Amino acid sequence: MSRKIRDYTTEHIKVTYDRRRCIHAAECVSRLGTVFDPDKRPWIQPEQASPAEVSETVSHCPTGALHFERLDGGQDEWPDARNTISLAPDGPLYARGQIQVVRADGSLILEDTRVALCRCGASKEKPLCDGSHGAAGFHDGGELGRTPRPAEAVEHAPLTVTVSPNGPLILRGPHHVVPHGVEGEIGLEKCALCRCGHSANKPFCDGAHNTIGFKDV
Repeated sequence: MSRKIRDYTTEHIKVTYDRRRCIHAAECVSRLGTVFDPDKRPWIQPEQASPAEVSETVSHCPTGALHFERLDGGQDEWPDARNTISLAPDGPLYARGQIQVVRADGSLILEDTRVALCRCGASKEKPLCDGSHGAAGFHDGGELGRTPRPAEAVEHAPLTVTVSPNGPLILRGPHHVVPHGVEGEIGLEKCALCRCGHSANKPFCDGAHNTIGFKDV
């Protein structure tokens, strides 16, 4: 996936920013406004805080638009110990861990530790979220529908997300699906997640993409 990446570098740390993956979740702005300020130019000024503060803030970017590289011998980015899929209310699927997003033929789209995946069906950057869920009027509270058979999800193993043509996201590998605002996450080894926005069993696919004629483009 071709991207134009901007970098902001000091002697101690380099921060990279992929504008096309940013959906303005604003975790960076709310956590460290001295460094991340949309009203300033440049809007990222890593010299305004310690490398530890900058790296900690970047690690909370849910989309992977922000990344960092420590140039002072500090700890570089490391994937979470387990793969999680968090359900944002009225928003995307936030994946964290060792995430590989691939096409149906197995070719790699993206490999990252943090990814926001579209589940409203309206993104122009499918399978990634581009923030279109707001304008599309997508609504889902982030609850868990009827679930596949739970499994014991192990740690430190990659999760492969396969984008089915005009269909769901097929997840293979250990992962935990995390609902919004309540306890009750489940561990799975395989599932199909809706990305057309019309499943009656969100976040899982129920075949609604066929009924509505969902298309990738």
